[in-house]
Amino acid sequence: MATEKIRVIIVDDIAETRENIRKLLQFENDVDVIGVARTGREGLDLAKETKPDVILMDINMPDMDGITATELITKSVPFAKIVILSVQSDPNYMRRAMLAGARDFLTKPPSVDELTSAIRSAGVKAREERAKTSQGFSQQVPGGPGSSPIAAPAVSLGKVIVVYSPKGGVGCTTIAVNLAVSLHNDETQVVLVDGNLQFGDVAVFLNEQSKNSVVDLAPRADELDPEVVNGVLISHGSSGVKVLAAPFRPEYAENVTGEQFAKLLRYLRRMFSYIIVDTSSALTDVTLGGIDASDVIILVTTQDIPAIKNARLFLDVADALGIEKKRILFVMNRYDRRIGITAEKVSENFKHEIVATLPLDERIVVPSVNRGLPFMVNNKSQPIARGILALTEVVRQRLSQVEDQAEKPVSTRIAKK
Repeated sequence: MATEKIRVIIVDDIAETRENIRKLLQFENDVDVIGVARTGREGLDLAKETKPDVILMDINMPDMDGITATELITKSVPFAKIVILSVQSDPNYMRRAMLAGARDFLTKPPSVDELTSAIRSAGVKAREERAKTSQGFSQQVPGGPGSSPIAAPAVSLGKVIVVYSPKGGVGCTTIAVNLAVSLHNDETQVVLVDGNLQFGDVAVFLNEQSKNSVVDLAPRADELDPEVVNGVLISHGSSGVKVLAAPFRPEYAENVTGEQFAKLLRYLRRMFSYIIVDTSSALTDVTLGGIDASDVIILVTTQDIPAIKNARLFLDVADALGIEKKRILFVMNRYDRRIGITAEKVSENFKHEIVATLPLDERIVVPSVNRGLPFMVNNKSQPIARGILALTEVVRQRLSQVEDQAEKPVSTRIAKK
């Protein structure tokens, strides 16, 4: 039996462009161009009428731009997937297109391979969503209006782990990246989120680049689906960890609120076993949103007095916010036994146990950062790697304890005056 073709419509105000794209696609046996439109409004009407799998949409058109048309088509024909075509490779266009619901963004003129790959990928998703829609109607429970629906199976949500320090430069990103690699395997998938939206370095630590970022997901946190999320994430080749990068321009951070960031993290819990969040040292709304959504917080200090003083201040703030001490894992990084400020002394003074010490090991850490290759990928026998493995086990144990405690009745938080 022949495979059903991917049904495509082309929306562009330039006749030559429409014809060139049609010619490119006429030799693809699995693609069928079922119609063309000259304007965004015509494209909307044609999409409603033909219900295609994929729509190739120009951005700049006279009556209705492609982004507005994308928003309207997404609501009217939700399973249709839209690939935006533009002569502009401006990241702002890409971001607006993603927020409008576009599946992909290609710069004109696209190569044959680039275009057909985008169409086939979008076509697969369109078929999957069309099938789900059909199943939704066919899986009604018999028995009439009074019958009970079938209970959905319980879904195990992932755990959010925030890595934070009120003092910059203490190694939070190094810990977050290598902890993510340590926790990730086929059974426990991990996503690493860069919560330092102005100057985040998570992607750099992994030698990755992405045109997409947190900004492409957080503002639409109420309408996410796995397809959109996976379209934005980077997949780190050496480890398999998924990465949600920070924006590549600091000013884009203003487009994300703390509430949106928290909602995004809660959505990611449906898709991943662990969500590791690297944060900035400032207690911004986004950082506080991450802390609020977290299951545990890894509080990082070093042996220098400013870092220890700031850690003390954060513990006071956490107490005022009603964050249970059990949720805070106090960790000392770059630990040097020759220095008199020991983990035991700090634990005793703070009355908060330091659960792990990560040794000073610049010979391993600095080259790892400069190469963009986490040392947990290929250096697990080194002391610093053994420290990360020990921290990984502590994190798992504490998450289990917090989960057990959460199953008991929780008293309402009372703000402390």
